[in-house]
Amino acid sequence: MSLLSLIAAFLLEQFHPLATRKYLFTWMNSYADFFQHHFNAGQHKHGKIAWLIAMSLPLLLVSFGFWLLMSVAPVLAWLGCVLVLYFTMGFRRFSHYFTSIHKALRKRELHEASTSLSEWCGKSCHELSMEEVARVTIEQAILASHRNVFGVVTWFVVFMLLGLGPVGAILYRLALFFNSRWGSETSEDSASFGDFARKAYHIMEWLPLRLTASTFAIVGDFEDTAYCWRTQAPSWLDPEAGIILASGAGALGVRLGMTIVQDSAPVYRPEIGMEQAADVDVMQSAVGLVWRALVFWLFLLLLLSMASQVG
Repeated sequence: MSLLSLIAAFLLEQFHPLATRKYLFTWMNSYADFFQHHFNAGQHKHGKIAWLIAMSLPLLLVSFGFWLLMSVAPVLAWLGCVLVLYFTMGFRRFSHYFTSIHKALRKRELHEASTSLSEWCGKSCHELSMEEVARVTIEQAILASHRNVFGVVTWFVVFMLLGLGPVGAILYRLALFFNSRWGSETSEDSASFGDFARKAYHIMEWLPLRLTASTFAIVGDFEDTAYCWRTQAPSWLDPEAGIILASGAGALGVRLGMTIVQDSAPVYRPEIGMEQAADVDVMQSAVGLVWRALVFWLFLLLLLSMASQVG
């Protein structure tokens, strides 16, 4: 069921992208604000309680719905899994930005490419050169592919194997969302409240990060990926993002990172990857890397399904 659900969700998103996703995020923001408003008293334990309750409600609802559909008809449970994946996973969350930037750079329209990248990053990128725009775009795409595809798939498959339905996809997306909403706060009270959300997200990311990086090594340049992962990932400001970026840069053989100017201020980033400079051709290679990784995962799931049927 896992493999067929993933394939169906990918095809559904490619042919009919979710147009109402912004309304979903609006609802999620209101949901997070509700718990933060009613539970945030400036202590770590309050953030823990809020996270557990806010996470439990949708997980219990999805789990109960899955088992109810399974008792009625397995095909309905399968459709439920496809729907959950459709809302939690997908390339279309970021591919339109990547495509517009890639086309603009092909035409050497730097301003158009910088505008699209600024919208994607949420920061002004109009002071970047063409190489820097290509470099940052590749970084954004590699991170987005992990958070919107591979991370979701990892926990979806794990919980499906445990017989718990598609709750793994919900769990990962909510952990990522609560970390971005609560875990990124810098004020003293909010930081204490979001501490548990940060720790929970780090735990949730441990397995998917290493699976994604390992897959990049297999479908890309294995030696360069292993070298960059081992020696360069810890130097990134966010070591978890560093694992994905360093392994992706090594798999592509491209140079990423380095100091850039965003919002008229220099942003220090260590150099990671290999010697090749980022350009539009490497951007196309990055797309190929992500698709090869996805096909590899689907192939592994196929083998796992076949082994399960034989057993």
